[in-house]
Amino acid sequence: MTTMGNGDLRALQGAMAGAVLEPGNAGFDEARSLWNGEFDFRPAVIARCESRDDVVAAVKFGRASGLETTIRGGGHSLSGASACDGGLMINLSRMNSVAVDPQRRRAVARGGATWGEVDAATQAHGLAVTGGIISHTGVGGLTLGGGMGWLVNRHGLSIDNLESAEVVLADGRTVRASADEHPDLFWALRGGGGNFGVVTSFEYRLHPVGPEVHFGLFFWEIERGVEALSACRRLIPALPADSGALIAGALTGEAEPFPVEHRGRTGHALLVAGFGSAEQHAAAIAPFREACPPLFEVVTPIPYTALQHLLDDTSPWGIHDYDKSLAVADLTDDVIGVLTERATAKASPMSFMPIFPLQGAFAAVGDDDTAFSLRRTPQYLVDVVALSPDPAVCATDRTWARSIWDTLRPLADNPGGYINFFSEQDDDRVRAGFGPKKYDRLVQVKVTYDPGNLFHHNANIKPG
Repeated sequence: MTTMGNGDLRALQGAMAGAVLEPGNAGFDEARSLWNGEFDFRPAVIARCESRDDVVAAVKFGRASGLETTIRGGGHSLSGASACDGGLMINLSRMNSVAVDPQRRRAVARGGATWGEVDAATQAHGLAVTGGIISHTGVGGLTLGGGMGWLVNRHGLSIDNLESAEVVLADGRTVRASADEHPDLFWALRGGGGNFGVVTSFEYRLHPVGPEVHFGLFFWEIERGVEALSACRRLIPALPADSGALIAGALTGEAEPFPVEHRGRTGHALLVAGFGSAEQHAAAIAPFREACPPLFEVVTPIPYTALQHLLDDTSPWGIHDYDKSLAVADLTDDVIGVLTERATAKASPMSFMPIFPLQGAFAAVGDDDTAFSLRRTPQYLVDVVALSPDPAVCATDRTWARSIWDTLRPLADNPGGYINFFSEQDDDRVRAGFGPKKYDRLVQVKVTYDPGNLFHHNANIKPG
């Protein structure tokens, strides 16, 4: 059937411990809300799951009803894929517990947890795993796409630390995917997105981190962009494994850690996190200061949990967002020229260009070991982000982001980019992102586990 009646909803509610919500019910608007204010979808029904059994019931209902089915974990999908009009939303937000085994250095996060919740639980034991750089991002979407953050140089992507996953498949079966169980599915889950089932829990390997780490911010005037980014190109590859870095191009500082006298100023910044001693961090950042003296710098110890919250205000809930990303092998003069020439053309002070250096442990993993869309060689992921509370201003900067991306594309190592940064999920870009060999392998896994393409609100791998 393609419609649902009251009897169908009563049957779903009878099979679930969690609530089944329709428009007008208390809690419906909260449950359907998404981080990206560009989207305001109204599902026909929301299954607010409390357990794996609830997810099984909801998946079976989605199949039987013929309703478009979406999965909402943290609700952070850039493309709004967590919801749709008139469909079924399987909402995992109540399934947000995190269990830590400090002796084994393992954490099991349920599918609705956020990285802030993971960090709080693991840091109670001085442990961590690579997560996002915005604490209210959900673990599910970020991990399934790859998962990069401050620890990527030291410990690789989130998927490089994934031990196993519990998955509810399209036919309602629950399986454990790991290196030893359903290894084809385990390979696909590590970078292939939400194409293959609903992951109800993730088991991560943990590493000693914190509780105090070291932070450094260097800020250069917009006019010195070429000099600053050229210094970053020379020096970032020499950063020790105990460091993580992020370049923030066209950044307008509006709050801490920006000094009051420089707030509202736009320029280029380098953020460096150090996970060793204060002396090691000082030695790591000194060459940047010497090669290109910044307008100002902020160097301070900081709790790891505070580092993970540091950029939250750059992406508040309800902000209008649009991203375009691609990978470049190096910050060549041509790439730097594009980034610096276009830096001042943005309309919103919140829009900027985060550039993620990917090296160290990231590049120690084989290209074919996971389904991750980028090559495992040292590189830079360039993301151009239009951000504004005003949809009209975001639309203006969407044009800015597309223009920069179009100009950079001939210089890119992977024009398909990183699937977690897809605001538009067209088939050609998904194929380009994975490349033909990896895409074909993903198709075979899709045929095995979701031949009817029930899970297609994502960077979709089409079966067959």
